Amino acid sequence: MEILFLVLGFILILVGIIGSFLPVLPGVPVSWLGLVALYLTPAITFDWTFIIITGIVAIVLYILDYIIPAIGTKKYGGSKAGVYGTMVGLIVGIIVPIPLGILWGPFLGAFIGETAFNNSTGDTALKAAFGSFIGFLASTFVKFMATLIYLGLFIYKVIEYREVLF
Repeated sequence: MEILFLVLGFILILVGIIGSFLPVLPGVPVSWLGLVALYLTPAITFDWTFIIITGIVAIVLYILDYIIPAIGTKKYGGSKAGVYGTMVGLIVGIIVPIPLGILWGPFLGAFIGETAFNNSTGDTALKAAFGSFIGFLASTFVKFMATLIYLGLFIYKVIEYREVLF
């Protein structure tokens, strides 16, 4: 049973790392489920505090993943139209099968939102779109780092309990 939970947890951690780059997968929450699977292993003592804290971090980062690109748009002079365009562009970028749609979607969404619905000039709309892109990159970086930390915690616990696991 230990090996099953250990393998399942490791797979979930890896899927979470991949999900930190693909918005289709909620990367940090999936990695957190990998930690939960590890702690469900009968050989490892269950630490509620650890699971609750890492779970709260996963939820907060999941929510921030949708907010940070919009904050980037607003920070670089975008209006509400640009912020909404960023969110719509992110969703469309995920769905539409174009190369790097995940990157182009928020950028184009903010640009279109600013030019079409806010009547912004090209420079203002471009600046807001750039802010959206920076926000998306920041969000992705934070998610990736969190999933790597979860991987490190996973490996640490496996090493700590290696005698009883194997």
